[in-house]
Amino acid sequence: MPTFCSRRSLLPIWIAAALALGAPLSLRADLTWAPGAGWKVEGGALSGLTGATGRTALEMMNKARYDEERGSRSSAMSLYEKVAKKYSASIYAPEALYRAGLIRTERRQYFKAFEDLQTVLQRYPNTKRFDDVIGEQYRIAAALLNGARNHAFGWIPMFTNRTRGIQYFEVILIDAPYSDYAPLSLMDAARGYQAEKETDAAIDAMDRLVNTYPQSVLAPVAYLKLGDMFASLSQGPQYDQASTKQAMTYYDDYMILYPGDADIAKAAAGVDKMKTILAESKIYIGDFYFYKRLNFTAARVFYNEAITAYPDSDPARIAKKRLVEVDASVARLTLGPKAAPPPKRFWLF
Repeated sequence: MPTFCSRRSLLPIWIAAALALGAPLSLRADLTWAPGAGWKVEGGALSGLTGATGRTALEMMNKARYDEERGSRSSAMSLYEKVAKKYSASIYAPEALYRAGLIRTERRQYFKAFEDLQTVLQRYPNTKRFDDVIGEQYRIAAALLNGARNHAFGWIPMFTNRTRGIQYFEVILIDAPYSDYAPLSLMDAARGYQAEKETDAAIDAMDRLVNTYPQSVLAPVAYLKLGDMFASLSQGPQYDQASTKQAMTYYDDYMILYPGDADIAKAAAGVDKMKTILAESKIYIGDFYFYKRLNFTAARVFYNEAITAYPDSDPARIAKKRLVEVDASVARLTLGPKAAPPPKRFWLF
């Protein structure tokens, strides 16, 4: 005979399973604030604290919120952080850390604010405040990148630290790779890397944006910026053309993927400039073989490549003239002096 358990006897098992799986919404308690009434735990079977301990935690949370609203930010911040530390397993902890982070941000204690907010995500990844926390972290990172100064003790301004802002953007990407703030963080990180003259890192950030978030409204901007960044690395026709070709690729991709975008003319101008440099580089090599090595076969190859790289351009017209010169030189070597035109004679009367 099989043995059946009543639903009531299975309740502890259900609660244990809910804890193991992160607790479904039906079992989670919710913390709300009402002016005059204070903090209130609503619904759910998992509020975290009971009895005297629960009352003490609630009293601390209420006092912290009242202090916050009266403008006693330092006192409120201290109370919130005490709650988060002493009652870390309670429903109050993530809210306390979040509010402490907000107060520290107002006091321009950006570093400690970011740490408090990061602790919320690390300890309580299922918090309802997840999006709020990520948004606040983004604002802190953006402020630092734009030159905001971290204040020690809330009143002593320190040096600007844009590098820390870039690092915070990278943390946001790890914590919330599928949030709306992820492509924004990559765009801002790239801007920061460029300001720090770290072009390779900036290119990497933009490349991650177009590949990971191709549907983002920032993707067309990223393609254009990638073209511009590679174009800035192109040193002219006398040097390696890898960056020139990469710039052309991103400009072309931008025009193909976003034909109606407002900056199509800018991308087209970028392609024109890069094609010109590439064609000139072929002429430069062709000239070396023609004039320095008398290697007419190699010279023809590169002059023709210049024409192919950008037909109907000034470099292409120069390359065509060079090909005529090559043919004339080959003819002189093959046919001897007869191939050369007779010298002009000048008569005096």
